[in-house]
This record gives sequence, structure tokens and C-alpha cells, in this order.
Amino acid sequence: MWYIIVLFLSSAVAEYKYETKWFKVPLDHFGYQRNETFHIKYLVNDDYWLRDGPIFFYTGNEGQIELFAKHTGFIWEIAAQYRARVVFAEHRYYGESMPFGNKSLDSEHIGYLTAAQALADYADLADYFQGNSIRPHYPVIAFGGSYGGMLAAYFRIKYPHLVAGAIAASAPIHMFPGMVPCEVMHRIITSSFQTASDKCVENIRHSWAVLRTFLKAQNNSEWLQKKWNLCDPINSSSDINALVWYLRSIYDTLALVNYPFPSDFLIPLPAHPVRTVCQYLNQTLTGRKLIEAIGKVVETTINYVDKSKCVNYKDGYVHGNLDSAGWGYQICTEMVMPMCTTGKDDMFEPFRWNFTWYRDVCHKKYNVYPRENAARVLYGGGLLRSASNIVFSNGLLDPWAGGGILTNISSTVVAVVLSDTAHHLDLMPSNPLDPPSVKMAREIHKQNIDRWIKEFREYKFSNL
Repeated sequence: MWYIIVLFLSSAVAEYKYETKWFKVPLDHFGYQRNETFHIKYLVNDDYWLRDGPIFFYTGNEGQIELFAKHTGFIWEIAAQYRARVVFAEHRYYGESMPFGNKSLDSEHIGYLTAAQALADYADLADYFQGNSIRPHYPVIAFGGSYGGMLAAYFRIKYPHLVAGAIAASAPIHMFPGMVPCEVMHRIITSSFQTASDKCVENIRHSWAVLRTFLKAQNNSEWLQKKWNLCDPINSSSDINALVWYLRSIYDTLALVNYPFPSDFLIPLPAHPVRTVCQYLNQTLTGRKLIEAIGKVVETTINYVDKSKCVNYKDGYVHGNLDSAGWGYQICTEMVMPMCTTGKDDMFEPFRWNFTWYRDVCHKKYNVYPRENAARVLYGGGLLRSASNIVFSNGLLDPWAGGGILTNISSTVVAVVLSDTAHHLDLMPSNPLDPPSVKMAREIHKQNIDRWIKEFREYKFSNL
């Protein structure tokens, strides 16, 4: 049985060939007082490319671009069929695309980290691949998942003269103030756990109070540090809150990458990780037994492969392979995504969304004030009838689907709903364990790509 698991794991994390190159971009695309430039990284493969072939352009996320190149197998698998050039562009301020080196995230330098600036970087890079020609030679198809999926859609919306179409997978473009209920994400997370076991959800919902009460007793924090292999002791109420927040992040991550095969997209996890951890919580548990079971959830999530690592709960979030340090700034400026929990319709402690509180936290941390309507006004929110040639795909097991496009907006802005998949599984490398919905989605993607390429060529030749 072990050799089968290894086979599936290697299929999910295939390696791909590319050259690493650098492209010069302005620090500020929209102002004229600063003339500084820097270089963003991009990965390119021309092995299959013919002169009139398309350019498959991945709009990089909040992390190093190699991670997304490694786990976006759909692009690589269809590149030969389309004779496409493959490009993965790194988002400014992530990975090695740092305008001010290791000082880029300092308060005096971070202000040029915005989606609009990143999209302008991508536009310049796409134009470069066209030879800076007034008439583009090659159809550019944008791809992206999650925040990258949002960027792929926005790339088509903002630069339709450069981008023929976009596959936007798991793109939560509705996850902005007033557009969806703030509790929707954690309801979906709870639903994913409930599918595995009702008892699992009941135990997790009950565990918050149990854990807080347990840690107030003398010597219990020392026991918990050893039992859960925590890197740091729990000495204060702020430490308890940090641990609780870290546990929330674990459940978020498990639901996000609840794939049917082992994967190391964010962190190494077994197949069906939600089902795997719920096996420890599938009967009514109380007191120390419940805390021990939650500890097994933590161990499975954090140390599935490396059993020696201590649990750094003070990190706040389970980032894993994703180096996303700049994302905190983005959600404190333009990407304001309200999150709340009720404790009744979900398995979490109640947590109310309050924009005043959020604004004050952001100002204290980054010396900025978030603009809660910025992304909706800049990119249209759900009012996309004037847009065209975008496919929004969402899996209903994906927590971010709550902010996704789930119904067709027009004949050319369409939704593909996958009833049984998690976060942008349709963009990942094909796997023998892929559900039929994923295979169906990939066929729909190819049908749309065919149409966009045909439209581009027909328009190109009719305007020679």
C-alpha cells in the first residue's frame, strides 16, 4: 500500500523545467515623481512554443513563484497541446521580487505593494513578450488560483487588449465588505468537518472553552507544552489567545487543502486531511481526553512528515511553504476581507467583525488606514457584465468559495462549480484520485481557451 501513496504524492508535486529570468519594472507605475526601477522574477519555458502559439501567463500570488509553478500542473500538462509558451510571473514584494531587498517590508518602503502595481508589472511583461508591438502577435491566456485567480480575472478586466482570456480558480472576488456575510468562510470550513463527522465538529466547538479553562489551572500549561510539543510556554492570557488563533488557522488550512491525495502545497498532509484528523474526534470527548485529541490534530497537521519540529503557535498562522509576509499589509490596505464567527453556525469561538477595531489594528501595525471599498470600486466586485472571457471555477469544499462567482454572469463570464473539491484543485497536477468534477472543469477550461485563441486569431487576421 505504501508504494501507491508515494506514487500519488509524487504525481501531486511534479517537477517542471523552466528558466529563471528577471524583468525590469517601475517602482511606481502611476506616479511621475519617482523614477526608480527594480526587477521582478519570472519563470519561462519555451520547449513547446511555436511562433503563433499562445502565452500561458500565471499571475503570481502572495508567495514565491516557484511554489505555484510546482503546483499548477494543469498549465504544464496542456502546454504541448497548445504549443504554448509558459510564464509564471512573481508578484512584487514576494519571493525574490523585492524592490528594496530585505528592507522592502519596512514601513517606509512597503507602500508600493498593491494589486494594481502588480497588475501593471504583469502588463509590462506581457507587452514585452509581444515585442512591445502595437498589434499583439500572440494570445495571452491568464491563469491564477486564489489571490492569483483574482489577479488573473482583474488582468483580463483591466488589460483586455493584452489578455485574451482568464482562468480564475478559487478567486474570492466577492469577499469584500457588504458583498457576502462575514461568517461565510467559517461556515464552509465547519461544513467540511461536518462531512467527515458530526462529532468532530461538536468536539472542536466544545474544545475552546475546555482549553481556556484548562490553561488557567496551575502547571497545566507546562503539561500542554510538552504534550503538544509547543516551542514556547504559555505564560499569559495573550499566549492563550495566540494558541487559540493558531488552532483556528490549523482548521482553516486543513479545509483549504482537503485534497483526495497527499500533498505538500502549503504543508505536507495526508489524503483527505480533514477526515484524517477527525478520526481523533469521532466520539464525545471531555476534559483532558479532548485536549489530547486536539493535540493529535495539531501533530498531524504540523508534523505529518517532520516529527521533530516543535509547534510555533506564536506564528499566528500556518503558512507552511508560503512565504506571504506582505499579505498582512495588503489586507490592511486594499484587500479588506471581513471574517467573523458565531459559535452557533460554525465550530469556532464567537468573533465579531468590527471595521473600527480592524482599522485601528492595521494602523498600529503598518501606520496605514484600510480602505474597505477599494477593491470593489477598482475591480467591479460582482458587477462584471461589461467584462468578458473569464472562467471562474470554485470547489464547494473550498472555504474561499463563499466569496467566489458561482453562477454565470454572461455568456463569456462563466462559473464552473465543482461540488466535491477544495482550493483550486482543477489547476493542480492531474492525479488518479481526481474526482470527475475536476476532469470536467479542465475540459471546460480547454474549451474556453480554444475559443479565446480562435477569437484572437480571427480578429488579428481581419485587422492586418
